[in-house]
Amino acid sequence: MRRLIVIAVVALGLAPGTWLRDAPKADDLRPLLHAEDLDAGRGTAGQLSVEGVWHLTSPNTRFHGYSGIAAIAPDDLLAISDMGHWLRFAPPGNDRLPRFGDLARVKMGDKRQVDAESVTYDPASRHIWIGYEGTNTIERSGLAMAKPKRAKPESMRGWWNNSGPEAMARLPDGRFLVIGEGSEDWFGGGKPALLFDRDPVEDGEPLQFGFSAPEGFSATDIAPLRDGRVLILMRKIEGVIPPRFSAKIALADPAQIERGKEWQGQVIATIEEPMPSDNFEGLTAVPRRDGSYTLWMISDDNGAALQRTLLYRLHWAPQPPAAKRPPGG
Repeated sequence: MRRLIVIAVVALGLAPGTWLRDAPKADDLRPLLHAEDLDAGRGTAGQLSVEGVWHLTSPNTRFHGYSGIAAIAPDDLLAISDMGHWLRFAPPGNDRLPRFGDLARVKMGDKRQVDAESVTYDPASRHIWIGYEGTNTIERSGLAMAKPKRAKPESMRGWWNNSGPEAMARLPDGRFLVIGEGSEDWFGGGKPALLFDRDPVEDGEPLQFGFSAPEGFSATDIAPLRDGRVLILMRKIEGVIPPRFSAKIALADPAQIERGKEWQGQVIATIEEPMPSDNFEGLTAVPRRDGSYTLWMISDDNGAALQRTLLYRLHWAPQPPAAKRPPGG
């Protein structure tokens, strides 16, 4: 019964994306992307400095619903849509035209097949991995997204529909971290989570554990850092019409993951009203030469009239990780 109540509440929370969708657009393939500066780039959010906030719009039919983002290069961002599309674009201030396209699975038809929720990128191999929530599928391809290789890990088959893989990252050592949006009863309160010791598209039995988020929040993306730690974007939905969203970003260390145990991070920032806020689902971290990071965060407008595609540029200067204590120390 508790699970049914949770499902009903989540469905109501996302209802505006279903009931109040924008009118269908006529087919439009123009490579246009408008970035309205919301003049919100002076301030802080916890440990982060807010360097810019933009409202993105486009007449292109493929534009909307961005649920994941990855940096191909500092000036080249890739966003994936839960409607089966992708967007390659430069940060605001760059005149390069955006590119729009379809994910390989868009030919498979219904929303459940094309519901891309997470994306991660390896600059060495130039491979991308995309996580599909409706079918619990992970797909690997090149940047052209042609002839992808797919897998449905056995460890994810029990994740119920619309529950994951919501957040995914390839770690610098080649392992993969995946967090779902399923039942909080997993391991006594954590969300279902997996740590693969290799590419999940290949064979491998992952370590299973639970991810513990602040009450009411769910992980929506993971940004790997150079030192092996990760930043985890988390989102909370309140209200129905209009919905209200808040986001938190936590710093976590995969070295602390233990099989069957709960794992959590330390919250370093909260994004909520009166700051521009929406359904934030994508986060990527771009290293700077001084050891700090540029963070790009994007929201999923759900194709809804009452929501927006917001893009944040944040700056974060992390403290070095604490020295690991020797065994028995």
